[in-house]
Amino acid sequence: MPEGEILYDIEHAEVVERNLRILEALLFASAEPLAPAEIGAYLGEGADVEALLALLAERYAGRGVNLVRRGDKYAFRTAEDLGFLLRREETESRTLSRAALETLAIIAYHQPATRAEVEEVRGVATGKGTLDLLMEAGWVRMRGRRRTPGRPVTYGTTEAFLDHFGLESLADLPGLEELKGAGLLSSRLPATMQIPLPFDGPLRDDEDPLDPDDLGEAPEHEDEP
Repeated sequence: MPEGEILYDIEHAEVVERNLRILEALLFASAEPLAPAEIGAYLGEGADVEALLALLAERYAGRGVNLVRRGDKYAFRTAEDLGFLLRREETESRTLSRAALETLAIIAYHQPATRAEVEEVRGVATGKGTLDLLMEAGWVRMRGRRRTPGRPVTYGTTEAFLDHFGLESLADLPGLEELKGAGLLSSRLPATMQIPLPFDGPLRDDEDPLDPDDLGEAPEHEDEP
């Protein structure tokens, strides 16, 4: 191999290793998963962020922490087979009620969904406080407003929801029977309920952007016709 090519390969390997160290430091220091675009700003010009992420994930594959994908972002998380070592017996100051768990599950699978649509699936009324609790937890967000009378707010899940439940994408959501077995869905739900393919992209054709005053709490009458 010509000397020039050898020097190029050495220099290229050094650049890759430097970028991997930067990538590793960024991910360890960040409290939240990072998108490739956020990472690229810290790397050298022309760096292939996706390739670097794949290489770093390969290096950490058998370690105590793994590089995982959460939606379109990446983060270091404890290896699944070692998660039991870090469990702590803690008393949560505010636990999720069955109504909140059912509402969260329905939104995850039916999103974008309005409060009225959640109530239709559950068969009972959903209090506004339930949605507020899920939004405070960072697992549910207001997406937009449905183009129907009353323009009800539509809800969807967040990247924090994926991260908390260890999902790479919504496609990794468990099936209906698994949800029932985990106690996330009760026997009140209709036996004929089907799990649709959730939608987590930009606003759909039947959704309008949120109004400026939607940045606060949604109006009490949001789902009324």
